[in-house]
This record gives sequence, structure tokens and C-alpha cells, in this order.
Amino acid sequence: MTFRAPVSEYEFLLKHVIGYSAVAATERFSEAPMDMARAILNEADRMCGEVLAPLQRGGDLHPAHLENGVLRTSPGFGDGWKAIAEGGWIGMSAPQEHGGMGLPMTVTTAVNEMMAAACLSLQLAPLMSQGQIEALEHHASDALKELYLPKLISGEWSGTMNLTEPQAGSDVGALSSKAEPNGDGTYAISGQKIFISWGDNDFCENVCHLVLARLPDGVPGTKGISLFLVPKYIPDENGNPGKANSLKVVSLEHKMGLHGSPTCVMQYDGATGWLVGEEHGGMAAMFTMMNNARLGVGGQGVGAGEGAYQHALGYALERKQGKTPSGTIADHADVRRMLMEMKAELFAARAIMLACAQAIDMATATGDPDWKTRAAFLTPIAKAFGTDTGIRVAETGVQVHGGMGFIEETGAAQYYRDVRVTAIYEGTNGIQAMDLVARKMMDGGDMANRLIDEIEEQAERARPTHPNMAEAVWQACESLREATEWLTAQSDMQNRFAGAVPYLRAFARVLGGHFHLAAALADQGGPREKLARFYIKRMLPEHAALLTHAQEGAEGAMALSLGELATG
Repeated sequence: MTFRAPVSEYEFLLKHVIGYSAVAATERFSEAPMDMARAILNEADRMCGEVLAPLQRGGDLHPAHLENGVLRTSPGFGDGWKAIAEGGWIGMSAPQEHGGMGLPMTVTTAVNEMMAAACLSLQLAPLMSQGQIEALEHHASDALKELYLPKLISGEWSGTMNLTEPQAGSDVGALSSKAEPNGDGTYAISGQKIFISWGDNDFCENVCHLVLARLPDGVPGTKGISLFLVPKYIPDENGNPGKANSLKVVSLEHKMGLHGSPTCVMQYDGATGWLVGEEHGGMAAMFTMMNNARLGVGGQGVGAGEGAYQHALGYALERKQGKTPSGTIADHADVRRMLMEMKAELFAARAIMLACAQAIDMATATGDPDWKTRAAFLTPIAKAFGTDTGIRVAETGVQVHGGMGFIEETGAAQYYRDVRVTAIYEGTNGIQAMDLVARKMMDGGDMANRLIDEIEEQAERARPTHPNMAEAVWQACESLREATEWLTAQSDMQNRFAGAVPYLRAFARVLGGHFHLAAALADQGGPREKLARFYIKRMLPEHAALLTHAQEGAEGAMALSLGELATG
């Protein structure tokens, strides 16, 4: 499949909407000005178009599989990984002292989205390594860092995350995997993990697993969980892969999509592992990896949506039908509506994603806790809205194709099948929304209201040139503020949780209006102003219905008993 990254849109967003100049102005990221970011994006675009995009369809048709117990990846994926590794794309934001580039997360996020658009199945592999790199950087001992980080950053070794067990899904505290001290500083890890993305491959020298397990004195629940680094091959005295560890891939899941990405059932039978972080502090260390991954998964949604949009647009411009100016379906009003919705939605989701990444960069560069709080608040929105957007856009892409969208040979359905899981893994979007209205609002809604204040301030500045759009965004903000006040006043968390998903979506809708309005101010009379008008007039009004839903509380949602739900 062909693909060309929307580099000009990234540039526009970074320069005129997100405020990348503030990141580049910090001492930490002073060597990554906009010119360098532009060059990196262009080089990533070339790699994605020439190397990764041609692998997209093959990964779907020729999935990863087990051959006599050995995992075989899709044809060409090894070469794709090599291109990603040799280009330095795995370690873009990794520490320079261990071989990384030390680039802003904003740039890394944009490149990751590009790779996801080109070949989502393969892009998931470096995303897992990036998360492990960050977890080790913040929590591992110096000895583990010195041994593992250079190998992970170079792509010689790859990383995974092992949380889920057959009986412990979202309730991680119910896990039963055990860790027994060996008496020499290592631990014997035993248990089974499921849904392990890229749990093995045939193109890296070693596969390094971060595994949650419980020590003998670990209390029940999440407070008794520790984190361990368990490699496929135990490094020898020279740091090279040595003897095989006591772990194996039991089987691969048969999935709706992402066929090129092996999702493994992993078995650990007294495998040798090393503690990462403090004893019983595994969740804190793992959340470092998960928060990185949640932004990354939001980018996967946006990327898959971008791929689906380009695929649908290409088809609409070629499909001859009816007496239209171009002679194609692209001039039919309803097809144009779908394409406009796809493009407008992707712009909003991409802006939210990059704004979250920019907040992470500013927190890293300045140490200002306000930036850290902003990044934490935006993370569940970026993950949930980004993936929901990818799913909606991919589904609409099938519709643009009409009957041919239902035919697998066109490739339209693959985008939808592949992206569907992004709303589920790394914390379902329902869990993201619950996190937003609970943990992220433990401040009484302070950060939410500060963001709302910023949106209203920009709307006020826009009134002289864009009065109607500015008023629409301002009024949406007021509705969002009222809903935020209602939510934070609820002491019964069920009332918050029942409306959490529509609240998150409404917040994202308003943020989308904010970023589209910023684009209109920077591109007056241009295509981005036209797209902003479409979004603000036709899509932003959805916030009102969502906020009504969000403030209904739990009573109506729980009105039917379980027996009544099952009654015909």
C-alpha cells in the first residue's frame, strides 16, 4: 500500500498550534529547533513510504506463526525492523549517554504516528521497546541500564510488557505469577501471561520481557506486585546473549486484525529475572512504561486513521460514477462530507496528541509540576480520543469504498480490523475515561478548568476575525465547565464513572475546536480555516449531547437488573 506522511501538517501544528518553539527554547532541547524537526520528519516520511508501507498488506495476508515452536514473523518484517533500528527511530527520545538521540517526545510522537500509518503491525514492536527503555531509565539499577539500554536503543534487542494473565485482565492485582529469590540477586519467575504483543521475533538477538510477579512476602492486590526484567537469553559475562532462559511462547492468538504482530501466550517456569525498581513497587515502574505507551497507542489510532483516510481519498478520486465535475464519487456531497469529517477529526486528534507530547517535553525540560499535571491530564484524552478517531475514520473509509470496502482485496477493511484493538489495549478507553474523572480530578478539577480558561482566552482573541467560530467554542467551554463542576461535586464515584466516556469525548471535542480555531487564526482564507469552520459548525455541537449524558449519573445506567438485561 502506498503512503505519504502529512509532513506539512505536522509542521503547521508544531509551529502554529502546539507551540513547539517553547520546547526548542529550553536548554534540554535547544539542539532540536524546528529546522531539525522538519528534517527528521522528512527522513521518517521517506523510510515509512519506501520501507514500511509495502509491508502493510503482507503482514495481514501472511501472519506471524509458530513453526516447530519457533516464531516466524511476516515476510519482510525483519528488513523493516532493521530500517527502523538503523535509522535510530527506536531511540529517538532515549538518553544520549546510552546511545539515544535525546529528542523531544513531540518529534518522537509524530514519527511514531507516521510508522503506525504505514504499517501498524510492525510499528507496535518499536513502541514496546520505547516503553521499556523509559521504564528502565527511571527505575532500573545502573548495572541493568548499562547492559540493556544500549541494546534496546540500537534495536539489537527488543522489549515487551507482561501484565495480563488469564484470570487477571484490568484487575492487575489479581495476578498469580510468582518470583522466588535465588540468593544471588536474581529471581526465579514462574507463571503464565497472555496478550503479550511481540512476545517473540526472529530478527532480534534477544527479547527482553518486563514481567509483573509477586514475591513470597508480597501482600494481595497491586501493592504486593514487583517488576522483573526477564530476557529470552541470559546475557553472558560479556553482555552477549548466552543460554536460553526458562520461558517460551506457548501459542499465538488468532485475532481480528494486526495479524503481522504476534500476540503471545508466554510461559515462565523458574525463569531468571532481575528486579526493576523497589520490591513491591512494580506498579509504579510499570506505569512509567504504560503512560508512555498510552500516548503512543493514541498515536497508533491517529496513524491508522491517516492511512485509512489516504486509502479512501485515493479510491474516491479514482472511482468513476455519476455526472460530476470530476466524473468521480469524490464530488458527491455525501462522499465529500465523509472525507471532510475524516480529515477534520484527524486534525483534532493529532493536535491533542501533540499537545500532550509537548507538555511531557516541557515537564522534562523545566521540572515544572504544572506541566507534569497537564501531561497527565491530557494522556487519557489523547489515548482514548486518538484511538476512537482511528476506528471511526477507518470505518468511514470502508463506507467511502462502498461495496468494495467490504471486499478484502481493496485493503480498506484491514485498517479497521487492525486499529480496533487500540481502544482496548494499554487500558481500555472506558478505563481511560474513569481515570480522567477520578484520579485526574483529585485536584477538584483545577487542571480541567485551567485548560478551559486557556480555550476561552483564545476564543476571545479570535472574536474580531472569526466571531461565529469563536462564540461557538466559547459557549462549548462554558458547558464543559458546568459539567466539570457537576462531576467534581459527585462523592459517589459511580455517578462519575457512568458519564466518564461521554465526558472525555466532550472534552476532546472542545479541545478539537480550540486547536481548529488556532489553525484558522494562522491560516486565514486558507484550507485549514475552511476545515476549522466545518469542524466547529458541524462536529463541535456534539459536545452538548455528550455533556447531557455525562451529567445523568449512574441511576439510569444501572436501572435494569442483570435479570432484566437478559430478558427478551
